[in-house]
Amino acid sequence: MSAATTRGRTARTARTPVPDRLCAEAVDLARAAAEEAAAPGIVGEHVAVVSEGDRVVTHYFECKDPGYRGWRWAVTVARASRAKNVTLDETVLLPGSDALLAPEWVPWSERLRPGDMGPGDLLPTEADDLRLEPGYTGADEPLPNAPVTDELADLVDVEDAELTTRPDPAVRGSIAAVADELGMRRARVLSRYGLHSAADRWDEEFGPKTPMAQAAPASCVSCAFLVPLSGSLRQAFGVCANEFGPADGHVVSLSYGCGGHSEAAVMPKPPAAVPHRLDTVRVDEYPLHEASSSSSSEEDLGHA
Repeated sequence: MSAATTRGRTARTARTPVPDRLCAEAVDLARAAAEEAAAPGIVGEHVAVVSEGDRVVTHYFECKDPGYRGWRWAVTVARASRAKNVTLDETVLLPGSDALLAPEWVPWSERLRPGDMGPGDLLPTEADDLRLEPGYTGADEPLPNAPVTDELADLVDVEDAELTTRPDPAVRGSIAAVADELGMRRARVLSRYGLHSAADRWDEEFGPKTPMAQAAPASCVSCAFLVPLSGSLRQAFGVCANEFGPADGHVVSLSYGCGGHSEAAVMPKPPAAVPHRLDTVRVDEYPLHEASSSSSSEEDLGHA
């Protein structure tokens, strides 16, 4: 036998070890262990035996529990070197290739979708939320209504948190009181990332790439029903005030458009009335008797 053949056999043996004969034959021991762990009548037929290593074998049995379709009872047995007695290692219920599995758990902050919040629900924001940034600096301590305070920090990790008390007013003469007086009583404001995220959402629903905007006769930038926003978003968005439009009350892109544009189909003015040929209002004077020609001649002679 050559050295190459020996190395090839060693490699194959390391990858797929042959099941130990005594451990593989211990089907009854493995079944008894599975029936002890499971409810009566749950353990089904023996379906497979897999070698886990030297003198370590796992027996798989069918699970008949209706709630665990496709699952299998896995019982691992082993024996010591030069020993003839096979001992039990562990018993566990494992999913098979076609097992019915529960969906992967997702944190509440990732499960939340627009429209899920209802009256009375509390949605805490993380202290390092990328959408927010400090509204002002200089205070010795964060504002009472800031999510980074000790009162609200514990509520961030609680799904059913309830806010029962209102924040205390700012102390007179403090930075928070001055900010409140100047209309800056916001612990955090939208960051550049938060602005871009909001703009992407609004642009996707009421933006220039929507079918409504593609078929519109004009864009919202020239519409009289557009109410501009304030701040930096004014350059790209506004609020639609057309009650008959599809985006009434929504934030729309200036490049959005619909058939309700104020100047797209202006109704023509009614034409001016043509004056009547016959005036039926004015009173016309008509003489009752015409002056005779003879009387006119006599008057002329008398004057002469």
